[in-house]
Amino acid sequence: MPFKVAFIGAGSIGFTRGLLRDLLSVPEFRTIQVAFTDINERNLDMVTRLCQRDIDENGLDIHIQATLDRREALRGARYVFVVVRVGGLEAFQSDIDIPLKYGVDQCVGDTLCAGGIMYGQRGIPQILAFCKDIREVAEPGCLMLNYANPMAMLTWAANKYGGVRTVGLCHGVQAGHRQIANALGLPKEEVDIVCAGINHQTWYIQVKHKGVDLTGKLLEAFERHPEYSKTEKVRIDMLRRFGYYSTESNGHLSEYVPWYRKRPGEIMDWVDLGSWINGETGGYLRVCIEGRNWFETEFDNWMNAPPMKYAPEKRSEEHGSYIIEGLETGRIYRGHFNVVNQGTIANLPDDAVVEAPGYVDRNGINIPRVGELPLGCAAVCNASIAVQRLAVEAAVRGDDMLLRQAMMMDPLVGAVCNPPEIWQMVDELLVAQEKWLPQYGPAIAAAKERLAKGPLIPTRAYAGAARLKVRTVDELRQRRQEADELASEADKAKQRPPVPWENLIMRH
Repeated sequence: MPFKVAFIGAGSIGFTRGLLRDLLSVPEFRTIQVAFTDINERNLDMVTRLCQRDIDENGLDIHIQATLDRREALRGARYVFVVVRVGGLEAFQSDIDIPLKYGVDQCVGDTLCAGGIMYGQRGIPQILAFCKDIREVAEPGCLMLNYANPMAMLTWAANKYGGVRTVGLCHGVQAGHRQIANALGLPKEEVDIVCAGINHQTWYIQVKHKGVDLTGKLLEAFERHPEYSKTEKVRIDMLRRFGYYSTESNGHLSEYVPWYRKRPGEIMDWVDLGSWINGETGGYLRVCIEGRNWFETEFDNWMNAPPMKYAPEKRSEEHGSYIIEGLETGRIYRGHFNVVNQGTIANLPDDAVVEAPGYVDRNGINIPRVGELPLGCAAVCNASIAVQRLAVEAAVRGDDMLLRQAMMMDPLVGAVCNPPEIWQMVDELLVAQEKWLPQYGPAIAAAKERLAKGPLIPTRAYAGAARLKVRTVDELRQRRQEADELASEADKAKQRPPVPWENLIMRH
């Protein structure tokens, strides 16, 4: 099957290497064409060398086309994986640190809240540029598989304004499925689920074992679980009050709603520092910095380590390779995908991007009608959708008024900040991220003038309720296997190694 697959943002070691292994573990795909492109020449070179070594050691006659020229990588591609982080860790740092000055304490900051909204402002213009190139040089009907966050916003923009078929993919449903099976004491393969909502706020509206619905037994199971009762307090509380378990981790979920991170003195009541994903302030930023530093320092050791084995039993649970396998071979695959709603979930807006069950075969990606979400679950999703819509339109138009309104409507930002504080915070974010926000030229000039002129609302040097220090490479070497696994995983919550409490910067 001599088709071409291109990776945009291929310098991302966690996603690129694993997704390539998944693809090349399909026997029919061992003669496909593979192209990598990135704007970071060093990262692109390192990941290409490592992946090419894997290919060679598995005996495949595939040569990766690695190029800084995105259009050349996309030329003739049938499928495109998007795994970019627009602005890199530099912009990500400001997504976390500037809102903290105003009391907005985020664990991740890449999907909603202040950080997710700004991430969307950087990412949407680039997604639309990718779409333009795909329309012009890729194979007609090319499918874009988006793994980049903010998932719903980028996928929304691509489908509405990009003119390219785009499906958003995430591993949150699979991770929660594992947890539910564990809490119930059942094998995962025996637990059947239906999950629906929006990305990172998808709800397990049906959980069955051998035809018996166990949805009503989840609260008791999670409350008595020795680990989850401590690490998933937000998710359990949402389950208690809304009746359904959410896909997203404790830390992620806590920043999407207004109740758990708005008072600094109460945040530690809801989070756990056993692992970053349980709610650590800026936790994802920390592990990303550590992973980057580790990979760059230890690259030679990675090249000398055993290669990845391409085999069916080594494939991950990431949906991407299975979607392509279904489309190309006709093998049926069932998963959960991010698509334009168009009536799939009756009580969410048609234009929103929803996450819902789907089936893939040679006929395409087929999304059945889910019907209505439970009213409370729909209300939570609709609050986020309103923010997403404002943020998408702000990014496309370069309209800073819509951007400020998105921040005001965000559940956590609105719970913590008053309107003047939000206006000043947006000014600071726009100025700090100027080089990634070309659509906001006039707005940034005006923001600079306001910040220089004053008077300014006082802010504070605040590390957050649960901030941990970034570990040095020497500290990571003391846990080499853990560091290797963390840097190489796309799902950085899959491994949950503890971090020493002595790394705590500030609790209050």
